[in-house]
Amino acid sequence: MTNMAVSPGATPKKSKVGQTLSTIVLYVTVSVVSVMTVFPIYWMLVSTFQPSKYTLHYPPPLIPKEITFYQFSELFANHPVALWLRNSFLIAMMAMLLCTALTVLGAYTLSSLRWKGRTTFGLFLLVTQMLPEILILIPLYKIYQQLNMLDSLPALSLVDTAFALPICIWILKGVFDTVPTEVLDAAVVDGCTELSVLWHIVLPLSTPGLVAVAVVSFFSAWNEFLFAVIMLTSAEFQPASVGLTTLKATGFTPVEQYMAAGLIFSILPVLFYLIMQRYIISGLTAGAVKG
Repeated sequence: MTNMAVSPGATPKKSKVGQTLSTIVLYVTVSVVSVMTVFPIYWMLVSTFQPSKYTLHYPPPLIPKEITFYQFSELFANHPVALWLRNSFLIAMMAMLLCTALTVLGAYTLSSLRWKGRTTFGLFLLVTQMLPEILILIPLYKIYQQLNMLDSLPALSLVDTAFALPICIWILKGVFDTVPTEVLDAAVVDGCTELSVLWHIVLPLSTPGLVAVAVVSFFSAWNEFLFAVIMLTSAEFQPASVGLTTLKATGFTPVEQYMAAGLIFSILPVLFYLIMQRYIISGLTAGAVKG
């Protein structure tokens, strides 16, 4: 019996070793994932600011051997990048404003109003997200052609709004669901109409959700390509997502100009996201816990 006894310190020591190994595995996994995530961004920056003779050399240098800025001047001199960015910004802003306004009404209808078929309609909105864009591309193009709505930035923003609207409604519905029903009932008892309750009570309590919806719809319209390349055929109306595909040259590949254009196209929404990040996170998670 004495020989079979286990030392009192053996179990805690084994547990401590296990915790150490788990911590090491966790840190290694996080480090690997972080490197895999950050490295493409780092390589885009390196390829942007160093001449293509280094980027196309094998093996390419991980640390830039030469820093240049001529690619930006060449890019803006040879291509209407400012026009592309302006068109993208206008499309995204129009889609964001329209989508936010419609989302407020749709989310409030699903969250606070009681009507037959509400659940079925909400599920139908989610099902529309499974519909591939290319499936309705030709019918939608024919409709726009007959209505003479091609080559129109506002008309394209309507399409972008339609595809972002369902997911935005569900995001904001989760936020509206956290507003206590007692507050809404008290407002109705005091004589408020449904629109008054929405405007004076629900919206002020749902600011983070509104910001999240605005950012989601803005990004969706900013990055949209398929409908833009089909419905905007004139060069003066091309957004940046379409204009970047026209960057090409004969006899050589201006990699640094491609990367510079991609950097400019991506840095603007990234800055916008960083400014709104605090509101986005709270807005997207607001519906996770019932208030």
